[in-house]
Amino acid sequence: MKRDNLQLYFIMGTSNVLIQKPLNVLEKALQSGITMFQFREKGPNTLTGQAYENFAQECQKLCQQYNVPFIVNDDVELAVKLGADGVHIGQEDLPVSMVREKIGSMILGVSVHSQAELQTALQYGADYVGIGPIFATSSKKDAKPPSGTKFLQQVRIQYPELPIVAIGGLNCSNAHTVFKAGADGIAVISAICESEDISNTISTLKSFSILDKKIKI
Repeated sequence: MKRDNLQLYFIMGTSNVLIQKPLNVLEKALQSGITMFQFREKGPNTLTGQAYENFAQECQKLCQQYNVPFIVNDDVELAVKLGADGVHIGQEDLPVSMVREKIGSMILGVSVHSQAELQTALQYGADYVGIGPIFATSSKKDAKPPSGTKFLQQVRIQYPELPIVAIGGLNCSNAHTVFKAGADGIAVISAICESEDISNTISTLKSFSILDKKIKI
């Protein structure tokens, strides 16, 4: 996996999209330049059974069309069945060791909030880690309290080459802070799902990463 894949990591399920059709939102996001997509079908009134699997397949086909990695949140069995590019898990999901064994060489992303969780993720070959929530978020009802960028900065100093994506309450007004702290990219849900101009939102979010790289050079 390339670190640049994390630059603008879009996460979406049907419950995150209130006005437009979810697949329309995803295709517009792909056309506008997202660099990775995570299928996360959780929350109220979510799809189940065959409808759930069909929707995942439709999302995957769009991602393949635009050559963007398709990641499945939590559902290892679905990821293996569909031949997804990877899986992302949190600390409440299956143990990292078990997931790595099940998915083989697929991309494995792990959300971490402490040094202990980070070390476990690295021990079992996590390809990237997600750190957050950086700011308060309304997209995940069970999200932990916002942590700011301190831990993110610590991990970047400790592991200069580790792919890191920041998540939680990130939008066009604050995304620059995590790039400055050392993140390779940002993961967003509502910033895109609730945008009235997806193309402009994505262009703005990606510009912070490009600007930060120029400053470091």
